[in-house]
Parts: sequence; structure tokens; C-alpha cells
Amino acid sequence: MATYAVGDLQGCLEALHCLLEKVAYDPAKDRLWLVGDLVNRGPQSLETLRFLYSIRESLVCVLGNHDLHLLAAGKNIERLKKSDTLREIIEAPDSAELLDWLRQQKLMHYDEQRNVALVHAGIAPQWSLRKALKCAAEVEAALQDDNMLPLYLDGMYGNDPAKWDSDLKGVTRLRVITNYFTRMRFCTAEGKLDLKSKEGVDSAPPGYKPWFQHKERKTKDVKIIFGHWAALEGKVLEPGISALDTGCVWGGALTLMNVDSGERLSCKCDEHGHVAKPPVAQTISESSSASAQR
Repeated sequence: MATYAVGDLQGCLEALHCLLEKVAYDPAKDRLWLVGDLVNRGPQSLETLRFLYSIRESLVCVLGNHDLHLLAAGKNIERLKKSDTLREIIEAPDSAELLDWLRQQKLMHYDEQRNVALVHAGIAPQWSLRKALKCAAEVEAALQDDNMLPLYLDGMYGNDPAKWDSDLKGVTRLRVITNYFTRMRFCTAEGKLDLKSKEGVDSAPPGYKPWFQHKERKTKDVKIIFGHWAALEGKVLEPGISALDTGCVWGGALTLMNVDSGERLSCKCDEHGHVAKPPVAQTISESSSASAQR
């Protein structure tokens, strides 16, 4: 039995199948952890969600910002943007079943035996593990509550407040929690968020750092697997931190990591989110001719 974590899918189902074939993934005995952003912008968002639903018993999934956006658009299709590729899910005959499954997923998964946390964007540096799990549970409860769900989905958008305060109430409180778990890149040591900067580590605004670089971070004793930040290209030097978003939907690659060994595999993607085809090899006559000229 093996446990594999995979970066942001964003509807790149071909690349996921490529990786699962490489490790001979068997849903009957293996487990798959997904860092969220399962859908949107890629070529097969509906097919991706259907496939994941079919193996849901062997799957651990945390929600990303694109997944939450899908749930919101499912309640109000006018939320869709021109760049979204979510309409096919919302209009599918099995849409209700898929979206109901999606809203049952976690914002944070913690494997106590491995001491590993799985999140989409990160964990606020001022939060302990216990606090992070408690905050995640608040949003998860709202997602699973039929009465609270519409209020949450209507109110989750926005950058303010930019910093956690335990006195926050209602949807405002849930919005800040959501932004930490699904949108965070740079923040201050106190957890004030900058949600506009999206480039690499060196592009931090003055006074800000990547969330995982703060010396005061309270989860330094926990291994954390996350996605969301394609500009990192999967490269983080901080011990115990594993970044898995390698930009498959942007012509990068989809990356899989064995959770226990740390071994990584990737499938290269083209600019449309499909598996990149290898270059055509030279024919024998061309190779012979080239050798003769040398």
C-alpha cells in the first residue's frame, strides 16, 4: 500500500492518468491525496471530477479556491468568469451528485501517524496545528450545512479583513479562514495577508514573506504538503515543506510525490493542459546523413 500526493489538477486528467500509470496506482490498496484545485482552466474539468468521484473511497482531498468557486457558481452561474471552464460541470446531468460530494471535502487534512498536514495554499504562521484544524472545521461545517452554505458562498469572496482576529464572527470570520487555506502566498509574521502578489519567493512586498519562511511559524514541527503556488515550480528549501503545484495547466507539469519516501514523478504538459507529446525522433536516413556530414 502506498500513499501519493498530487499537485493542482485543474482539469488535467490526462496528466493524472499518466502519473497513476507510472506508479501502477491501485485504488483497492493505494491512497491518493490531492491538494485541491481539482478543476478549472484545464481541458477536462468534468471528466476529472467524475473520475475522482469514481475512486472517492481511496481519495483524500482538500479544497482549493477554484473548487470553492465551482460550488459558488453552481448556486449562481452568473459568478462564472470568461476564463472559467466550469459550465460543463454545472450543466452536466450528474452535477448535483458531483457538487454535493465536493462540498463534503476538507479544507485541511492531518495524518497524525505521519505528522503530515495536507492543505491547498498553506497554514497561517500564527496558528498552531490545533488552531488550524479548528478553523478549517468551521468552514467545513458551513459547507455541509444546507442553511449556511448559500450565505457562505455569497460572502467568501474578498480580501478583507486581511488578518485573523479571534473576535471575528459569521461569514467575515469564514472568509478570512478560507483565504488562509486557499489563497495565501505572502503574509507578515502576524498573519496579515497580501493576496495580490503571485510571483516567486523573491517578489514578496516589503514586510512580507512566503507563509512558510516565518521563523515564528507555529507549525514548524509538522510536515506540510501544499499546492496553489505554481510560480514556486515545486521548489521550497524550508525543511518539512513540500510544494506540489508545478503548473500543469500553464504548460508546466503535474507532479506526484510518495508521501512516505518523498520521491517525486512528473508528467510534462503542453500549453493546453494535455500531456506533452515527446519530440519526433530523427529517421535513420536523416541520422545517417547527419553523421556523414560530420
